[in-house]
Amino acid sequence: MLPFLKSLFKTDKTLLEETDSMKKFLIVGLGNIGDKYVETRHNIGFKTLDALAVKEDFVFKTIKLGDVGIYKIKGRSIFCLKPSTFMNLSGKAVNYWMEQEKIPLENVLIITDDINLPFGTIRLKTKGSDGGHNGLKDIQNVLQTTNYNRLRFGVGADFGQGRQIDYVLGEWSEEEKKALPERFEKANALIKSFVLAGVKITMNEFNGT
Repeated sequence: MLPFLKSLFKTDKTLLEETDSMKKFLIVGLGNIGDKYVETRHNIGFKTLDALAVKEDFVFKTIKLGDVGIYKIKGRSIFCLKPSTFMNLSGKAVNYWMEQEKIPLENVLIITDDINLPFGTIRLKTKGSDGGHNGLKDIQNVLQTTNYNRLRFGVGADFGQGRQIDYVLGEWSEEEKKALPERFEKANALIKSFVLAGVKITMNEFNGT
């Protein structure tokens, strides 16, 4: 069992044992807490990290401002976070754990749904606007910058005028559900590359796939 599980509620202390900040990474999956949101498009960040936890064999535990899971790969320590603040206040959790664990902004990756990309398309960006996404908007406001890494996971835009909220808070179609496991594999490979190879190489290899 990882040492951090012994002191889950001592949030005045860091959970990562690593002291070199450049070897620490914060991977944040955006979503809303609650059973009614579990299978919705807006929760693709949570679902991606759930798939990562299975692949890398770690568990999430609920502590301050979210569910946290930690794993290591080739000398790097990865801190995974599913904020419990609801989407519109995601920045609070991101900023807290960045400061608490002393993780530099360039080692932060935010996983978010994107209606501007076809379903299943993944794209890594190092900066950009919030695109109308409330989670990204709050992160931008709290961090006071648009220059942070984000993994945009396409959910498509198959909705009529004025139905965007219903769409992103709606559940996946049966066809989409069948396709998601392979897409999670691709997203998790991107995360591994981001940690080990860096953002530029990862963008060149994965963007648009």
